[in-house]
Amino acid sequence: PKNEPVTTPKEEPAPAPAAEEPPAPEDHPAVEQPTAPADEPAPVPTAEASPAPEEGPPAPPAEPQAPAPEPVPEKPKAEPPSSPLSLAVEEVSENSVTLTWKAPERTGQSSLDGYVVEICKDGSTDWTAANEEPFLSTRYTIQDLSSGDKIHVRVKAVSASGASVPATLGQPVLIREILQLPRIRMPRHLRQTYVRRVGDAVNLMIPFQGKPKPEVIWTKGDQPLNTSHINIRNTETDTIFYIREAQRSDSGKYELAVRINGAEDKATLDIQVIEPPGPPQNLKLVDVWGFNVALEWMPPLDNGNSEIKGYTVQKSDKKSGKWFTVLERCTRTNCTISDLIIGNTYSFRVFAENACGMSEKAAVTSGVAHIKKTKTAYQPEKVPQRDMMEPPKFTQPLTDRTTTRGYSTHLFCCVRGFPQPKIIWMKNQMEIREDPKYIAMIEQGVCSLEIRKPNPFDGGIYTCKAVNPLGEASVDCKLDVK
Repeated sequence: PKNEPVTTPKEEPAPAPAAEEPPAPEDHPAVEQPTAPADEPAPVPTAEASPAPEEGPPAPPAEPQAPAPEPVPEKPKAEPPSSPLSLAVEEVSENSVTLTWKAPERTGQSSLDGYVVEICKDGSTDWTAANEEPFLSTRYTIQDLSSGDKIHVRVKAVSASGASVPATLGQPVLIREILQLPRIRMPRHLRQTYVRRVGDAVNLMIPFQGKPKPEVIWTKGDQPLNTSHINIRNTETDTIFYIREAQRSDSGKYELAVRINGAEDKATLDIQVIEPPGPPQNLKLVDVWGFNVALEWMPPLDNGNSEIKGYTVQKSDKKSGKWFTVLERCTRTNCTISDLIIGNTYSFRVFAENACGMSEKAAVTSGVAHIKKTKTAYQPEKVPQRDMMEPPKFTQPLTDRTTTRGYSTHLFCCVRGFPQPKIIWMKNQMEIREDPKYIAMIEQGVCSLEIRKPNPFDGGIYTCKAVNPLGEASVDCKLDVK
């Protein structure tokens, strides 16, 4: 033990050659084996054992530092984008199909990398990507397809957060050339609600385009039509929709789809079948005053599948029993009827009216309205009596006249007086009595004398004299006959 520490410092430079002599033990192992454990193993393990515990403590803290930052960015994972919208076939040829779609509503936190189009043959479940890299266009043409194949197509939206749920075409696409894309030409009068009455026939022809002959599909509420009641006849250029007798249950929206190999066009036909409404409800005679009546009622229970446009109010008096219209197209459910005849008794009825016409039945008031007479005492105005007695007085005298022989002539004058005066005609102061040549008349105070076919001897002075108990008056004129 005293010699070992002395020998160790002297042999400290020897470790270098000892390190260079590893091949020697292979040639002379017997010589080196005893010396190695005597001198070297004692210092070597002590030198190596001391750094081992010094390096041990720093290693464990390195392991907890690495996992601590990792879960912080990984836990809040961003959601993938939503599915693309409105996937449709734009064009089909003998070896390709062109698709269009719209961007998804939600792209997530990361921006959209693009879209991936996948195809699968009909009857298979193996989906293959049609494009190698995602692209941002919303239109894509799949090339190198085999004519006659049926393929299913779907599109995914891809971002850094992942891929969306794919948007898939509802029907497989038949790879065949479409000479003309399908298109429905809806007539103008069918673009709005088509109204018919119950029992009327519905016969509509809707033309369309498309080559080869397209497939025509009619549905109502996503359900096929009842062909026992509705007849559909299709040709290469149009479809005919026919109902022999329309019923109210036929009202609704019908969807028409014209489809060629996945490319399609859609249109909607809105039909409304109407009938006259039912009668109004609860018609009441609310009040009667003077020559007025107030009525109230409720709308009908059945409006005939059409909006009520108004009400028609009629009255009937007990004496005649006939109905007369008082109001037309009354939009309210109450009214006041005036100008009724005092002393009469009236009944009232109300009809409802819609686009189809007036209701078949009317609501009639259960009671009657009696317009009572008002008791009034009439007191005539006291007018002082006036003395109407008056002697004759001519207000229009006779005028001189000249006439031609053989032509009848008339003489006129006006007289007033009360009592009515007696008229006397004279010629040359001689009273004209019952002579057929003369006709004398008086009417409303106008006196006239007709001289029939006079001759020169009929000329002279003519006098009209008026006489009553209060006096008399006269006028003269001269008549010349040439």
